[in-house]
Amino acid sequence: MKKINVGLLGLGTVGSGVVKIIKDHQDKLMHLIGCPVEVTKILVKDIEKARQVVVDKNYLTKDVYEVIRDPEVDVVIEVMGGIEETKDFLLEALQNKKHVVTANKDLMAVYGSELLSVATENGCDLFYEASVAGGIPILRGLVDGLASDRINKLMGIVNGTTNFILTKMSKYGSPYDEVLKEAQDLGYAEADPTADVEGLDAARKMAILSRLGFSMNVDLEDVSVKGISSVTAEDINYSKRLGYTMKLIGVAQRQGEKVEVSVQPTLLPDYHPLASVNDEYNAVYVYGEAVGETMFYGPGAGSLPTATAVVSDLVGVMKNMRLGVNGNSAVAPQFDKNLKLPEEIYSQRFLRIHVADQVGAFSKITSLFSERGVSFEKILQLPLKKDDLAEIVIVTHQASQKDFEEILQLLNDLAVVDNVKSTYRVEGNSWT
Repeated sequence: MKKINVGLLGLGTVGSGVVKIIKDHQDKLMHLIGCPVEVTKILVKDIEKARQVVVDKNYLTKDVYEVIRDPEVDVVIEVMGGIEETKDFLLEALQNKKHVVTANKDLMAVYGSELLSVATENGCDLFYEASVAGGIPILRGLVDGLASDRINKLMGIVNGTTNFILTKMSKYGSPYDEVLKEAQDLGYAEADPTADVEGLDAARKMAILSRLGFSMNVDLEDVSVKGISSVTAEDINYSKRLGYTMKLIGVAQRQGEKVEVSVQPTLLPDYHPLASVNDEYNAVYVYGEAVGETMFYGPGAGSLPTATAVVSDLVGVMKNMRLGVNGNSAVAPQFDKNLKLPEEIYSQRFLRIHVADQVGAFSKITSLFSERGVSFEKILQLPLKKDDLAEIVIVTHQASQKDFEEILQLLNDLAVVDNVKSTYRVEGNSWT
């Protein structure tokens, strides 16, 4: 084979890591694919800017079309971000018979199906391992390693920023705003952290994982999302007293032909393996009918971990080039989308309620639950120092989302209830 020429869209943190790995691991790449690999065109915003890696300025360009239309470029690697404009660039690259590797979760969550279809039509590969969980090979694990199994559930921590924040709040009792600023100072959180802390970043990743795990076109709007910005120190302290650790958890579950996908702050038993995944690390639990339970764990972000996933995808493209099988890896979804209704989604729930500190208040609350067949697993009742109120903390047994939403509405309407302070999903109690 001739030398493989790579066009790189973006030379930021991840792009610099890609260039470094390709240079430093050239001997291994040669061994794997039998020919040299070189980055020969790089899209940048500023050609004169000082960079983390040494690159020939003759390879730099501010014109994206010099990369995606260059007849000598075999593979386009996209690490610049963006959605609408980037989609158009990658569509043209594919139509120009360029194979594409991307780390862009936002793009793949919204337009992944369209891009994969165009890639197949043009006999091109489109790989996107780095779009979920940084350096953890979770997508390749689902597509290749667990290809023969039937996946019933995916559950995990897929956003390092929120995991860092919740870890600090839990370990040191630090307030949310203070830890968020620390995460921004360390580069874990953006200046505008909304996508991370409100769960959108994790939701995009869960849409991608669900699409692959269940072979179903799950879209971003199908993911129920709640972020961590309203989580308080009191919520975390009470969860700890009851033996739980709070994490922002993505859950994708299939029962029969129906699926549910959500991202929300979730209480996990302290003994569950995901409860010990701390700081910026990610982990995904996969439940297969044959394999049982497996966990993928590692750094969820960073220059070299993410770049490693990108270059691994590049190796996959180049191996396919050597075998002459490019464009055959994408498989159309096997199943039509079929989402669970609220009455079909079951989970345990944590509630923290402020109630009037008077005789009979608790019995009025419990009657609302018992009328809908919802029982309690754990209860704490504590007096508050103000307004003659008491605080009740409850962990329920399994209940449907529909029943729970109706119970919440009735609680808010109940005269003895001052306020439902918080409510969270509880997962993992069945893990052994």
